[in-house]
Amino acid sequence: MFANRTRLFIGVLFFLSLILLSYLRFYELAAVALMMIVLLGWDYIRQGTLVVAAKSFHHKEYDKAELLLLEILKPEWLRKGRRGYYEFLMGGVCLQKQDFEDAERHYEIAAQYPLRSVNDHVAALVHVANISIRLGNYDKAEAYLQLTEKHQEKINAKMKDVISRLHQEIKKHKP
Repeated sequence: MFANRTRLFIGVLFFLSLILLSYLRFYELAAVALMMIVLLGWDYIRQGTLVVAAKSFHHKEYDKAELLLLEILKPEWLRKGRRGYYEFLMGGVCLQKQDFEDAERHYEIAAQYPLRSVNDHVAALVHVANISIRLGNYDKAEAYLQLTEKHQEKINAKMKDVISRLHQEIKKHKP
């Protein structure tokens, strides 16, 4: 929930209070300070800077979002739900930079994890299909579009329209 600088600042404050409280022999409060330090560390490992990065991403501050996402040293340690969203956001950042290969890789990973909604999951699949069409890999695009079919009744009309346009694009290029 915090950026790393903020998390480090709060951790230092709790560490200093831990030392002071131990010196003053307030061991119960020192234990609380230690517990808060552990919780900050645990929060970093399981949540990372994802919330702050998502806020920047939604405000179209893609460079800031990328820097915040890169502060997460080990994305594989994130919670299952957070890992999918990390990959989804990173795919969006790569797409904005027009780095299609990395965007495709991130969206493929995002599709393997639970996302916030069915629309987000289908959006990850559609992004992979769209990038595959751009790169001329029509079989892969068709395979990813087939994965969206099991969610047809749960997605919105805009997503259905995008899927149908991608199907038409594939039909143009396949014999």
